[in-house]
Amino acid sequence: MSGGGSGAARSDARRNRALVLQAARSAFAEGGLAVTLDEIARRAGVGAGTVHRHFPSKGKLFAAAVTDRVRLFADTARDLADVTEPGEVFFRFLASVVRLATENRALGEALEAADTAGPGGAAEAGREFVAGLDVLLRRAQEAGAVRADVVIGDVRTLLVGCLAMERRRAAEGDTAGVPGRMTELACDALRASRTVTKLPSGPRRRNATECGTCGAPVPVARTGRPARYCGGACRQKAHRARRARARTGDGASVEPRRP
Repeated sequence: MSGGGSGAARSDARRNRALVLQAARSAFAEGGLAVTLDEIARRAGVGAGTVHRHFPSKGKLFAAAVTDRVRLFADTARDLADVTEPGEVFFRFLASVVRLATENRALGEALEAADTAGPGGAAEAGREFVAGLDVLLRRAQEAGAVRADVVIGDVRTLLVGCLAMERRRAAEGDTAGVPGRMTELACDALRASRTVTKLPSGPRRRNATECGTCGAPVPVARTGRPARYCGGACRQKAHRARRARARTGDGASVEPRRP
């Protein structure tokens, strides 16, 4: 009898854990980490003590609810690493991640904290996702589809920004643009182009340290006129650009001349 009772108790425990996890996925998807454990217990139809027994903290429950979703993104990125059109695949993957995470607030918050310290397997899954995304980025750059100066940190920041912008438009009921419009604009900023917008990072110093063409570091001149470019290739590229602007009559510049 005791064996049967113990088996039934274990069965009830497994059922309750599954109910809590299902309720957590739904609640976190709607409200993110702001959702309380009491609300999850209510949705699961169990007591708060049952939730705490299976998941001692909200962080552990959140990790259990989203880790498999983040890992699915990581697995998909790995599967796409050897495609024949890495440029467009990178952009489609990025747009898909934003679309799915916009609909699931827990996913968005998990991706924002990807590869940082976290409970359970959440941090590991986040690192796998970032690593997979980095491979897709580098392959797209090798194919000439993405700007060479873009790094994985740029892409992650844009991804988080796209999530915030898409959610804001949805919350405001913005019907003027189609869903994914902000992501489309962000992707356009990543694409390789002859006319890349480069904003000044601050007041220009006399001995500037960044190449005027590619932004690479330039050795500070000890004497004489400061160098403007990191090498002959960038100098020639800038010269060709000035000649092209002169031919089209567009010689205006928003950047002050060097002293």
